[in-house]
Amino acid sequence: MFNIEEELKKLPDKPGVYIMHDKEDKIIYVGKAISLKRRVRQYFRKNNKTKRIENMVSLIDHFEYIVVDNEAEALILECNLIKKNRPKFNVLLKDDKTYPYIKIDVKSDFPNVIITRKLVNDGSKYFGPYANPGAAKEMVDFIKKKYKIRQCRNFKSNERPCLNYHIKRCLAPCVGYISKEEYKKQIDEIIDLLEGKTDKIIKDLKKQMEEASKNLKFEKAAELRDRKIAIERASEKQKVSNISENNIDVIGLYKSNLEVCIEIFFVRGSKMLGREHYFFPELKDMENKEILSGFIKQYYFNNPNIPSKIMLREELDDKDAIEKWLSKELGKKVELKSPKKGEKLRFVEMAELNSKVTLENKEKDKSEILLELKNVLKLDHIPRKIETYDISNISGEYMVAAMCVMQDGVIKKNLSRRFKIKEVFSQDDPKCMEEVITRRLKHSIENPNGGFGTLPDAIFADGGITQIRATKRAIGKYNLDIPVFGMVKNDKHQTRALMDENRKELEISDNLKNLITRFQDTVHDTAITYHRKLREEAITKSQLDEIKGIGKAKKMALLKEFGSVENIKKASISEIANVKGINEKLAKEIKQQL
Repeated sequence: MFNIEEELKKLPDKPGVYIMHDKEDKIIYVGKAISLKRRVRQYFRKNNKTKRIENMVSLIDHFEYIVVDNEAEALILECNLIKKNRPKFNVLLKDDKTYPYIKIDVKSDFPNVIITRKLVNDGSKYFGPYANPGAAKEMVDFIKKKYKIRQCRNFKSNERPCLNYHIKRCLAPCVGYISKEEYKKQIDEIIDLLEGKTDKIIKDLKKQMEEASKNLKFEKAAELRDRKIAIERASEKQKVSNISENNIDVIGLYKSNLEVCIEIFFVRGSKMLGREHYFFPELKDMENKEILSGFIKQYYFNNPNIPSKIMLREELDDKDAIEKWLSKELGKKVELKSPKKGEKLRFVEMAELNSKVTLENKEKDKSEILLELKNVLKLDHIPRKIETYDISNISGEYMVAAMCVMQDGVIKKNLSRRFKIKEVFSQDDPKCMEEVITRRLKHSIENPNGGFGTLPDAIFADGGITQIRATKRAIGKYNLDIPVFGMVKNDKHQTRALMDENRKELEISDNLKNLITRFQDTVHDTAITYHRKLREEAITKSQLDEIKGIGKAKKMALLKEFGSVENIKKASISEIANVKGINEKLAKEIKQQL
C-alpha cells in the first residue's frame, strides 16, 4: 500500500523528474524539479492551489521519481516522458498537426529543394515552418524557376539530359553539364535567400550582372537582372516592419474564460516566414509562465529548426535550463528574451494581440454556430452537446456502430465511442441504430458521471426519416425529451440540410453545412475503421491463435513461410523449427495441436 505522507518524507533534495499516477496506474502529470523534496511536497500542502491543481492532486494515488545530475538533464527527461505518455494535466501539443518545411539535403553532391512535413536530424537544412502551405510551394517554384536546379527526386547519372534541360528548367548535372562547385554556388545562394540574406544576394547579382555586361554576355546579364528583380520583389513581400532580428520566434499568449491561445511568429532575416496558433482548453487557471514553459519544451523537442532567440512576455522560472538545452540541441547559443521596451516589446505585443484576435474569432464562430443551431432547430436552449451515430457492416457481417460528439460547436474525437451490435442478426440498420442508442442512453441514466457523460441536448441521425424514427423509438423507451434531426446529404456526400421528424428540411448556412459534413464524416470514419479492424482480425484468426506460445509475430512468420495452416500441418517438425522465433519444442507443440 502506497502511503503518500511516508513517501514524501523519503524524497531526496536532488534534481529530478516526478511522475504522478492515478489509482489505475495511469500517468496524469510529469514535472521536473531542482529539488524533488521541496517541489513534490508543495502539491500536498494546504496552501492556495488552483482548481486545476486541486483536481490533479485529488486523483493522485501514488507517485514515483527519477533522480538526475542537474536541471538540464531533468528537462530533457521530462520532455521525453510527456511526449511518450501524454499526461492529461500537462500542456500538450497535438501530434496530428504538421506544417511544411523547405528541405535542402546539403550533404548531396547536387542537392534538390523539396517540401516536407517530416523533420529529421539527417544533416539537411530545413527552412520554415510555413503556416501557409501555398507559400512554401510558391517559394520552391520560384527557386526552381530562377535557379534551374534539378527537378528529379532521385538523382542518378544519365547519358543524355531530360526534357527539363531542353526547356531551360535544369542545368543537367546528371550528364555533367554543370560542375559540383558551380552547382554549390547556386545552392549557397538559395540558402541565403531562405535565410533572408537578400541584401547580400542582390549585391552579388548586381556585381555578376555588371561583369557579364562588360564581357558582352548580354543574355546572361539579362537572366541575372530578372533574378535580381524577382528576389527584390519576394523580399519586399516578406518584410516585417521595424524588426531587426535575424533568426527569432516570437510567442504571444492570450487567455479567455474557456481556453488559452498561443500564437508564434517565425522571423528569419528580418522577414516573416509565417505564423501559427495553438489552442489549449481548460488551462485558464494555470500561470502564464507554466503554460509557456510547457509549450516551449514540447514545441522545440526534437525540432531541428530552433531559432537563435525566442521572445516572449514572461521571464520563465526554468529559463536557464531551457536555454542550455536548446543551445546544446542547436549547437550554438539560444536565448529566451523578455523585452521591456522598444521594437522587440512591440513585436511581442503584436503576437499577443494576434493570439487575442485568433481566440476571440474562434469563440465568436462557435457562438454564432450554436446560436444558429438553436434558432434553426427551434430549441428552448443552446444545444451544447450533440451526438450522431453511424452503422457499418457488409451483408450483415461484423456489424458495428460509432458515436461521435459535438461539444460547444467543436467535434470532440476523444469522446467518440464504438459498439458491437449484439441483438440484431441481419442487415437492418434502423434496428441496429435503435439498439445502440438504447444502450448509450442507458449508460448515462444509470451512471451520469460515467464514460458517456451527460445526456445529449440533441441527436443528429445520419440519414432521413427512417433513422429519425429508429432514434425516436430508443429515446421513447426512457420517456426522454431529446430532439432528433436527420442529416440529409447531396450527391457529393455533403450535408444539404437538416430534417425534422415531420420530414421538413431546415435550411442552414454554409458554415453550418461544412461543420455538419465534418461531423458526418467523422462518425462514418470511426464506424468503418472499427468494422475493418474486426473484419481483419477475423480474417487473420486461425487455429494458431489457440496454441500457447504463439503470438502475433510468430503466427505471421509461420503463415509467411508456409502460406496457410494446411501447409503447416503438412510440414515436418524440423521445417517448422527453421522459422524465425520457433524452437524445436514449440515446433513439436504446433505439430501436435494442428
